[in-house]
Amino acid sequence: MKHSDLTHEIIGAAMAVLNELKPGLDEKLYENALILELTSRGHRVDQQREFPVYYREHFIGKLIPDLLVDGIVIADPKVVTAFNDSHTAQMLGYLNITGLEVALLLNFKESKLAWKRIIANRRPTEQISDFLNCPDDSHP
Repeated sequence: MKHSDLTHEIIGAAMAVLNELKPGLDEKLYENALILELTSRGHRVDQQREFPVYYREHFIGKLIPDLLVDGIVIADPKVVTAFNDSHTAQMLGYLNITGLEVALLLNFKESKLAWKRIIANRRPTEQISDFLNCPDDSHP
């Protein structure tokens, strides 16, 4: 799995945070504690890093994921009853804008941490170029 060592580290850090703080707190508290836990484990964590968003070459705003770990995995702490399609769609949008490949949803709602890995749905470059170079009626 892509970046599996790092995602396992993030999940382990999130478990440590939940074990110490217990469920029932605000998302921001878990987010801040997770930053401390990850940095104590030697990871670089960017909180609320801004990414510019463009539409047809026009700047339309900023995307601000909660956490970016080691510059390669987005981590999004939640306190929700359950993950839903909106959470997944949001992470896919974040991956699309940032160009990253992996995001982790982390749910601190219950006494047992829940998580979901989201992988960017991208085709390899050579497949894209093959697709673009095919006649219209013969796409692979």
